[in-house]
Amino acid sequence: MHELVRKRVETVVLGDAEGQERREVSLRFGAWIGNQRTRAATLTPERIEQLSKI
Repeated sequence: MHELVRKRVETVVLGDAEGQERREVSLRFGAWIGNQRTRAATLTPERIEQLSKI
C-alpha cells in the first residue's frame, strides 16, 4: 500500500445528537484500510461487500 494512504488520518465528529457533548476524534483511516486488506481471507462475504462499497 502506498505510504501516504497508510498514514491518512480522518477527523470525525462524535456526539452531535441532542444532549451529547460534541467532540472531534482523529482516526487512522489508512492503517485501518491496510489491516482490513491483510485480514481479507478471514472476512465474511457480507463484510467484503460492505468494504468494497467504501
